[in-house]
Amino acid sequence: MKRNINSIAVYCGHEYGTDPQFARDAARIGELLAKHNLKMIFGGGDVGLMGTVCNAALDNGGAVLGVTTKHIIERQEPAHTGIELRMTDSINERKTEMFNESDAFIILPGGLGTLNELTDIMTMQQIGETKKPLFFLDTNHFWRPFTRLFIHMQNCGFIEDVHAYDIHGAHTPDDLIKQILNY
Repeated sequence: MKRNINSIAVYCGHEYGTDPQFARDAARIGELLAKHNLKMIFGGGDVGLMGTVCNAALDNGGAVLGVTTKHIIERQEPAHTGIELRMTDSINERKTEMFNESDAFIILPGGLGTLNELTDIMTMQQIGETKKPLFFLDTNHFWRPFTRLFIHMQNCGFIEDVHAYDIHGAHTPDDLIKQILNY
């Protein structure tokens, strides 16, 4: 059964990381979202992979919504200009706003914020609060350690069935977009 996905939150790092392929793949994701008329929801920053994916979406005529907080802008991430930008009072409100605006989630390489955002969605899937899917872009096996930990949690009895989650993954942006379009 094919479901409609019209908007996708992209969670990724506010840094570039050490592998140049991270930025190339982030740019390709932004380009593909725009070309397939999928609205991109993201953290609103004009830095690192976040800025890269946003700029690529904009350069290709895509619709973009950024969601951020004043505290984030003051501490580490200048807000992206030229997009619809919503300000929230807290990081939890930011995550809620991004969740509500999105039909699905793309997870690119990132740090603790990215990990926090994706585990929030997984927890919501686990307890039945959402059926919205997660799509991991596993650039150069970035997410392999997380996958191993996830399976380890199941093997140790803390997760009943890793297959009960609506999680999909691919190693290239083009393969990931195909999965999203065929979802």
